[in-house]
Amino acid sequence: MSQAIESIQSTQHTPSAPEILLYPRIRKSPFFYASRRHGVRKYSVYNHHYHPRLYTDPVDEYWALVQGVTLWDVGVERQIEISGPDAFAFTQRLVPRDMRHCQVGQCKYVFVTAPDGGILNDPVLLRIEENRFWLSLADSDILLWCQGLAVNAGLDVTLREVDVAPVQVQGPRAKAVMVDLFGEAVLGMPYYHLMEAELDGMSVVISRTGYSGEIGYEIYLREASRFGEALWQRVFEAGRPHGMQVIGPCHIRRIEGGILAFGCDIWYDTNPFEVGMGYDWMVDLRGDDDFIGRAALERIKAEGVSRKLVGVEIDGPSVGYFTDGSMIDVFPVFEEGGTRIGKVTSATRSPRQERNIGYAMVPVEYAELGTPLRIEANTGLQAARVVEKPFHDPAKAIPKG
Repeated sequence: MSQAIESIQSTQHTPSAPEILLYPRIRKSPFFYASRRHGVRKYSVYNHHYHPRLYTDPVDEYWALVQGVTLWDVGVERQIEISGPDAFAFTQRLVPRDMRHCQVGQCKYVFVTAPDGGILNDPVLLRIEENRFWLSLADSDILLWCQGLAVNAGLDVTLREVDVAPVQVQGPRAKAVMVDLFGEAVLGMPYYHLMEAELDGMSVVISRTGYSGEIGYEIYLREASRFGEALWQRVFEAGRPHGMQVIGPCHIRRIEGGILAFGCDIWYDTNPFEVGMGYDWMVDLRGDDDFIGRAALERIKAEGVSRKLVGVEIDGPSVGYFTDGSMIDVFPVFEEGGTRIGKVTSATRSPRQERNIGYAMVPVEYAELGTPLRIEANTGLQAARVVEKPFHDPAKAIPKG
């Protein structure tokens, strides 16, 4: 441990605000030093990288996102490239969605499922070429999983982590910033599609995607280890006239919008049907095509699930804002008689709705709308109830706009 090369202190050095040591064995994104100059207050570790999570405070960053335009360092979303003559066949086997419905130039939100139907990752998949795919990863070692699957697959496929890293431009003024950077062509790109572009000699892939529930783009930079600093500065300078603010991923907004977080709301022991995404969308039981987890998911669909991820509204004072340390652990969920039945997986105070909202995993008999619950939040034991989710813009008209 004596080989630390530098350190960060997000606040004054006290027992409650420990120093974070930066080691070579935990990686830094190509945007690490550029994004750090904006005053990162909190980091987490994501895909073995330091991930900036907070710059000012969660509510300030929330309003910057929903009212203006924001820039996010999401270089921790590692890109696993699947290429070679059998890349399509391998990808078709890897995910439950039917890749025949994903054309070159499209993106798809997908699950990578285990043999038992559990969710190993929930990346955005980008189809760059006929036989070239990128998996823009959530926080798990899926390259190792893919390499293991390929060993005895009998397919001609190459799997590698490529030198590509994204930034996100999110918020209602995102389109204006992107037009200033790339011209009017970006306005013709539909939701969950991508385009190739060049910016000051840098090769990028732009997608109409994001983790915010707002209008958004991701800019995937090739040769990111070489050009990361230059791209960051170029995007931020283009955003400055539009009031761009650098923020961390906004969990208040993603909870409002029904966006799930891998490691919180979904995990290896969670299947797509439990989180309401299995039925004819994320799980396509097409023809006789096989994919990892198909038999288990067919059985789960036929038998039904014993628990569900539901929306909850929690009474009482604010439960905090997720990235402020308010959810150090999950909140236990009890039925009215006092028996513990589940857990809250994500929760926040919604500034615009002025209520506590979140997701809870509960037995199906407690999943009906209006079901009263008791939740042991950081504010104490609070009354709660099952409510509709998403909590804001359920048709996702905003990001599609």
